[in-house]
Amino acid sequence: MEPTPQYLLDHGLELPLMEAFYTLQGEGYHKGSAAYFIRIGGCDVGCHWCDVKASWEAGNHPATAIETIVEDAHKYSDTVVVTGGEPLMWPMNPLTDRLKALGMQTHIETSGAYSLTGHWDWFCLSPKKNKLPLDDAYKAADELKMIIYNKSDFDFAESQAQKVGPDCKLFLQPEWSVRGKMMPLMVAYALDNPQWKVSLQTHKYLNIP
Repeated sequence: MEPTPQYLLDHGLELPLMEAFYTLQGEGYHKGSAAYFIRIGGCDVGCHWCDVKASWEAGNHPATAIETIVEDAHKYSDTVVVTGGEPLMWPMNPLTDRLKALGMQTHIETSGAYSLTGHWDWFCLSPKKNKLPLDDAYKAADELKMIIYNKSDFDFAESQAQKVGPDCKLFLQPEWSVRGKMMPLMVAYALDNPQWKVSLQTHKYLNIP
């Protein structure tokens, strides 16, 4: 009997693919590096300032076989960034197993609010106040990316930094719509607290995906 569409999704054999594209990483530790981005649909974290709200409803995006996703990725780059939406809403092991079998580097950008699946060479954790990361996400984090929308987010950033490992890279990134207001505060904060680096969405300045 053929597996049902829901079975394929539940077991990570298909994923709701919003988009996939080859570009430069615009944010955080790997900014400026070429990578193939795989944006997975589905998210219930619900950030009011999210710039990809079209990703929230998984059913709006075609269920795509992971073999197809991997084949397309392998044409472009040896580094893949899986993002969303919230990619950890779906089982990631089947996807990363196939990518790793081809010798590819696997990166993820996640809120950490769902159970950790997949095998990752770089784990970018971006916690959100309304759905906090699970413990395993803090332990896995190579990079902590905190979005700064208002002054209270600095305190939230510090509370989250206390939960990651000592080698985790710490970044403050302004929410795009308030960047003009928050950037001076972020610069001053990073100067006073040099364990933090400032991250910018450079892809938006470069007008690339």
